[in-house]
Amino acid sequence: MNNKLVIAYSGGLDTSYCAVSLSKAGYDVHAVSVNTGGFSEEEIAAIEKNAYKMGVSTYKNIDAISSYYHKVIKFLIFGNVLKNNTYPLSVSAERIIQAIEIIEYAKSIDAQYIAHGSTGAGNDQVRFDMIFQTLAPNINIITPIRDGQLTRQQEIDYLKENGIDMSWEKAKYSINKGLWGTSVGGSETLTSEQPLPESAFPSQLKHVEDEKVTLTFSEGELVAVNGIKNNPEVNIEVLNNLASAYAIGRDIHVGDTIVGIKGRVGFEAAAAIITIKAHHLLEKHTLTKWQLQHKEYLASFYGMHLHEGQYLDPVMRDMEAFLQSSQAKVSGDVFITLKPYHFNLDGIDSKHDLMNAKFGSYGEENKGWTADEAKGFIKIVGNQNKIYQQVNF
Repeated sequence: MNNKLVIAYSGGLDTSYCAVSLSKAGYDVHAVSVNTGGFSEEEIAAIEKNAYKMGVSTYKNIDAISSYYHKVIKFLIFGNVLKNNTYPLSVSAERIIQAIEIIEYAKSIDAQYIAHGSTGAGNDQVRFDMIFQTLAPNINIITPIRDGQLTRQQEIDYLKENGIDMSWEKAKYSINKGLWGTSVGGSETLTSEQPLPESAFPSQLKHVEDEKVTLTFSEGELVAVNGIKNNPEVNIEVLNNLASAYAIGRDIHVGDTIVGIKGRVGFEAAAAIITIKAHHLLEKHTLTKWQLQHKEYLASFYGMHLHEGQYLDPVMRDMEAFLQSSQAKVSGDVFITLKPYHFNLDGIDSKHDLMNAKFGSYGEENKGWTADEAKGFIKIVGNQNKIYQQVNF
């Protein structure tokens, strides 16, 4: 009988429990981690070493940073997506790519089972299960933590009983780092009243003097930082290193979970916030008002569907096609000043800038029309309201 099982393995308590218990249950366990940013080579080596301690047959780390950018982050930038006008979807976006990579690997080794360590109370169970059952309906999904409704202490006790006596003490703050931002959870985010303390954030304030930064976009993509060209995903890392030293991009997101309860999570996402705001400023100069208007609501739908695990619905490809098309003229430089805890958008330079003085200067000078033409235009534009008021009042 084929008992080959692939587990989405992070190296934490939940996935370690899953690896040990499933190995003990007779499964041939193959552990997979997906790097969507935030893993150092040393951390990957440590995760692999611990995976074998849990009894897995093989361990694989998949580098999906480029895939993550091209399949998801690029469109979040095109859409200036901030959930509830706050959160750049740092974790929810990367879970989609992780799930896709893991299920494709499971199919490649002809696994009959796939497992993850999600509980029954969060969003990740929905994202993983939906991707898994859509892309590989014949692979059985196993979720020991969710099915057993296990407490953290029960998991620790089980691992100790089976000779896995590692340091499982829960960190005061849970950190999930990726290319598009870092989530921060702690006791303060479990209730509604308190902020996260300064010490909870991984990136501490290091620089206090203002620093000028130039971001260069080509058709909506970040192609250079301070004139140095590189792949967009590399530029995001470069910008994050610059801006996180100013403790920029911190906030707490409050939102609706997929399972219907409210959730609160802290995050720091310096590069994501700056890139989105800079990109949006460039769009304000280079897109028409109707492009901007229709992009706004479509991008909101795109972000919501992504957050709720609906990435594989074909409507996502439809919206991506619109977002991609809208970026044809979104090219130029955006000038930024980094400051402690915040940043300024100073201005832009683009050959596609629609704020072109030869057509007129707002509030100052009209060059493309006469005074009489303006009067006639205003009279016609006001007709509907004038008629309504005269008929009804």
